[in-house]
Amino acid sequence: MNSEILKLLESDARLTAEQIAIILDLDKNTVVNEIAEYEKNGTILGYKTIVDWEKTNCEAVTAMIEVKLTPQHDRGFDRVAEKIYNYPEVKSVYLMSGAYDLSVLIEGKTMKEVALFVSQKLATIDAVISTATHFVLHKYKDTGILYDAPEIDERGNYNG
Repeated sequence: MNSEILKLLESDARLTAEQIAIILDLDKNTVVNEIAEYEKNGTILGYKTIVDWEKTNCEAVTAMIEVKLTPQHDRGFDRVAEKIYNYPEVKSVYLMSGAYDLSVLIEGKTMKEVALFVSQKLATIDAVISTATHFVLHKYKDTGILYDAPEIDERGNYNG
């Protein structure tokens, strides 16, 4: 497995096999075949564009929800996580160590919509003991990408 190919694609999914081959000094067909194998075996799960939605006219609210659970007898946290991640508003679900069990990232049109999701869908799941909702006020960095990074002039002065 050539993890360098994966690292390049993760940083810029628009790179072509030819560009990757040049960067890594590999044969183009080798790169094409490796990428095809990564897609086939599930190493590459998909390709994604990262959008700064604050620069559009699309209004959205993002919330991180801490969820405490009672593990299910036969499947631990998996069954509850599956139920949660199947809701269309849910963008990410992580099993966590520490004070809570799942971290759930959701998006809604308004704070009220998020609150209704928590009260009517999430909190009504039998295994859910409690939730704590935190609204995202501003993104500074997400998946390695800086949002509205301050400009630094040629003298090293901050222009933000």
